[in-house]
Amino acid sequence: MDSKAIPVKMLSQDAFSTWLGIEILEVEKGRCKVGMTVRKEMLNSMGKAHGGISYSLADTAFGFSANTHGKYAVSIETSINHIEALEEGDYLTAEATVDVTKTKVGFNIVEVKREDQIVALFKGVVYRTSKNWE
Repeated sequence: MDSKAIPVKMLSQDAFSTWLGIEILEVEKGRCKVGMTVRKEMLNSMGKAHGGISYSLADTAFGFSANTHGKYAVSIETSINHIEALEEGDYLTAEATVDVTKTKVGFNIVEVKREDQIVALFKGVVYRTSKNWE
C-alpha cells in the first residue's frame, strides 16, 4: 500500500481520532502532520485543554508516521512534555519531525504547535511487525 494512503486508511478506522476532529494535513514516508481545534468538551477543570488532548494529537501523528513504512507498527513507549497551556478554539498541529528506523524498532519525535509556537514535545518508540498494510 502507498505510504500516503496508510494514514488515510488508519484515520477512517479510528473512532477516537475522528471524534477529536483530527485531519491529515501532510504525509510522506516517515513523516505525517495532523491538525485539530480544541473544543469546549476537551477542557479540564481549570478551563485549559486537558493534557490528554495534545498527547492524543501527537500520538496520532506518531502512529500514522510510523506506519508509512508499510508495516503494521505498534507503540511500545511514549512520553510528552507540555510546554504551554492550550485554550478552547486553539488550532493545533502535530508533526512527526524525526523518524529513525533501526531494524524493527523505530524512534519518533513529534512537535505540537499552535501556529509557529511549540506547545508540546512528544517522543515515541515503535515496534514494526512483519505484517504489511494492504
